[in-house]
Amino acid sequence: MAGCIHHPEEPEGRAMATSGGPTVRRRRLGAELRRLREGAGISVDEVCQLLRCSVSKVSRMENGRVPVRTRDVSDLLALYGVTDDERRDALLALARESRRHGWWHTYHDVVPAWFEIYIGLEGDAASISVYESQLVHGLLQTSDYARPVIRADDPEVSEDEVERKIALRLDRQRRLTAADHPRLWVILDEAVLRRTIGGRAVMRSQLEFLAKQSELPNVTIQVLPFSVGAHASLGSTFSILGFPESGDNEVVYIEEAAGSLYIERPSEVRRYRVKLDHLLAAALRPEESIQMILSVAEEMK
Repeated sequence: MAGCIHHPEEPEGRAMATSGGPTVRRRRLGAELRRLREGAGISVDEVCQLLRCSVSKVSRMENGRVPVRTRDVSDLLALYGVTDDERRDALLALARESRRHGWWHTYHDVVPAWFEIYIGLEGDAASISVYESQLVHGLLQTSDYARPVIRADDPEVSEDEVERKIALRLDRQRRLTAADHPRLWVILDEAVLRRTIGGRAVMRSQLEFLAKQSELPNVTIQVLPFSVGAHASLGSTFSILGFPESGDNEVVYIEEAAGSLYIERPSEVRRYRVKLDHLLAAALRPEESIQMILSVAEEMK
């Protein structure tokens, strides 16, 4: 898998949040374990000796990429000198909760491990801001549009797998109308509208679906027209996910050909925030964007 996670330093004494799914809980636990290790002046090598594991495993634990056994957490807390019972109990409970399977586990046969992380983050996000240069975002795809996209990505995929992947997309989309729905803000390059995927009828239906979804109070769609020329994210598609708990840092997600990149270091996330601000300023206003989407849909008739 291509990809990495960068974790910032966390303030001393930050209270641990208790909401969120297993992916977010793993991030919180990992960040806390790292903070405790560094605060105790203990090296990664010493942790490796205690747990009899590799440096890469410790890195994955502290980055929240893998669940951590409660026994390992207990041993680490002893090594780090954490003696407060309430704090130990809270961290051990977090370890247990972080090992639970997310709802998407039922799709484990068609979801690569690197994308499971994203689905978990997406499911807990309070805000999702996206720039898409090539395709309609998965949260806004119709089934008929998704089929040729999935087949193009993997020419050897079976029909059963295609339908399973579509079912997963639809399950992800249901959160847009759930009580705890996220704020979704999507910027689509004009190329996304004009790339005819699945035929003219399928593409027209997809564009009309975009216009319909934009009527949801928590969904905003803007189009970055060709007339803008050079812009802040040429050749780069990315998502920024924000979370309801103040202690959970924003995550930038960048999907690559063979995996994904997750960025959490505040200075690097800030760079993508600036990119997003420039794209928002350059894009058509939401009302104008929907007019363009419907105009292109008319051209597909």
